[in-house]
Amino acid sequence: MPNDDSSLAALLGVLSSLDTEASTPERGDLDLLSTEELVRSMNAEDRRVPDAVAAKAPEIAAAVDGIVDRFRRGGRLIYIGAGTAGRIGVLDASECPPTFGTDPSMVVGLIAGGETAIRSAVENAEDDDQAAEASLRQLELSADDTVVGISASGRTPYVVGGLTFARAAGALTVAIASNADSAIGAAAEIAIEVVTGPEFVSGSTRLKAGTAQKLVVNMLSTLSMIKLGKTYRGVMVDLVATNEKLHARSIRTVSGLAGVEVDEAASALVAAGGSVKLALLTLLTGASAEAAADALQRTGGILREAIAALS
Repeated sequence: MPNDDSSLAALLGVLSSLDTEASTPERGDLDLLSTEELVRSMNAEDRRVPDAVAAKAPEIAAAVDGIVDRFRRGGRLIYIGAGTAGRIGVLDASECPPTFGTDPSMVVGLIAGGETAIRSAVENAEDDDQAAEASLRQLELSADDTVVGISASGRTPYVVGGLTFARAAGALTVAIASNADSAIGAAAEIAIEVVTGPEFVSGSTRLKAGTAQKLVVNMLSTLSMIKLGKTYRGVMVDLVATNEKLHARSIRTVSGLAGVEVDEAASALVAAGGSVKLALLTLLTGASAEAAADALQRTGGILREAIAALS
């Protein structure tokens, strides 16, 4: 919190200039609308988000290419954010291992206030401009890593501090903000400023701004994994079957892509140690599990290239 009148006045001035903090006259009667009118009104506002994200396609593509380059050098993707923005980064990071079979250290989410802040607000955590640097130092940040700072306002001190440190360390830095000409955008090499405008409920940036952030991080991780060969013909082939549903999905994936019956797909998965990619390669080429594993190793795990190598 600001500790004197001058700093409070300065903060109020900054907030008054942000689109995400603005109010619009047509929102003044929300409490008078019927429930269905509220649903339609909010949905109409949400439909603006995909177009705002699409307008930043060149910046998102540049970020994906940079992330992939660093992944191939053994680097990591590290999200930093506070509040909703931090939780979105943590969520994306936590979903990569089961979806793409990645090591948990490959995509990391850091949130201001630590683990407690994932479920509960941690007072003043976002104002600590040294905290992200401390966490990045603990991770032994290197020039092979990518740090993505997420902040709806684009001014969160925790994120600005983290990006500033990461850039000085030689890591690729990317900013995801919901306001133009943001402080985090200036701190990063690639600024993805998705301007979503005033919120349905003024200042509640978990709404359109949060939706935009989720769409962008979905792209950053998913498209990077596609370029690393984690999918084949639009299907996840490095997923980890950690529950019954994912086990069934693995069998269905192998059966569908290899064009074999379920029983044969299940047997191939067992022989492949549960690896969807390896099972597919043996079925599609007739190669032994050993030869298929060697081909995947030689082609960097890209199934399409391994199939060509064994055909």
